[in-house]
Amino acid sequence: MVPNFARDASAAWLNGWEAHVHAPLARFRQKRVDAGLAAFPGLGFLPPGGVPIKFKPRLKRPLAAPGLDPSLGRIGNLEVRLATSVPDIRRAQRLRYRVFYEEMSAIPTGMTLLARRDIDDYDTVCDHLLVIDHAATEAKPFRKPRPKVVGTYRLLRQDAADRNFGFYTAGEYDIAPLLAANPGKRFLELGRSCVLKPYRTKRTVELLWAGIWAYVQHHRIDAMLGCASLEGTDPDRLALPLSFLHHHARAPDAWRARALPGRYVAMDRLAREAIDPKAALQALPPLIKGYLRVGATFGDGAVVDHQFGTTDVFVVLPVSAIAARYIDHFGPAANRRAA
Repeated sequence: MVPNFARDASAAWLNGWEAHVHAPLARFRQKRVDAGLAAFPGLGFLPPGGVPIKFKPRLKRPLAAPGLDPSLGRIGNLEVRLATSVPDIRRAQRLRYRVFYEEMSAIPTGMTLLARRDIDDYDTVCDHLLVIDHAATEAKPFRKPRPKVVGTYRLLRQDAADRNFGFYTAGEYDIAPLLAANPGKRFLELGRSCVLKPYRTKRTVELLWAGIWAYVQHHRIDAMLGCASLEGTDPDRLALPLSFLHHHARAPDAWRARALPGRYVAMDRLAREAIDPKAALQALPPLIKGYLRVGATFGDGAVVDHQFGTTDVFVVLPVSAIAARYIDHFGPAANRRAA
């Protein structure tokens, strides 16, 4: 007699289901009923004494600080404003990816490459400054076209840093002595700055500074700090700009931070008398030249960041050191509006 495999397999499956799935669930349900609990709370199976898993809710509240208008300035078709939503932050991250990873030589992690966004934990605790070009739009399928994000800055206040991970800069520089030497002062960290290549103009830089200045005034910031980058990881090829910053723009003792041991790279690679200041200024990135113009000074030692393909320098700018002519300039600029 030929055995009926279909019938036997079906019977075996039903027996297995009864023994290994249905019966344990029935016992679990009866225990909860006996304990006066719902048989199946929600969609989960939570044993007595267990802690339910809570998923972080999507951020719905505005991100901008209360009392501060998110729009911080406008010149013509360019506007500088604070990110007010998670999609705004994602747009800044996409811009950073485009500049750091596609244009420059940063090396993405697997997740960064998959998302095509420059992301780290600090993004969730920082404010994000955006420059938007209202004359250019970016369109995606099934979405309304939006003005293009062409520049960004990440802003981290000291109170937020203290509540979370500290300052990002502390991963490269020992800033504890600087903070201790200036008790009671409110610090703001500037970082992750980038601008699309066609927009790297004086007007865009001025607009970014107008936005930063409005933010500094609102939060009563006393000093700004952060890392600025020179492209490349060979300090000898950057000897001229590094040496210029060391000899001509070194921070005073009370405001100076030193690169961490093991990451320290000497900046005085050329003697002071061997430096051509004009050539050195031409070799500096526009952002660092902008810092110099408003009164910033620089720390002790550079740090090579192999992931981002840069050599970083520490920048500090006390608000009291900003020349009056720049304060007068950035103040009105923050209130300009296109006609």
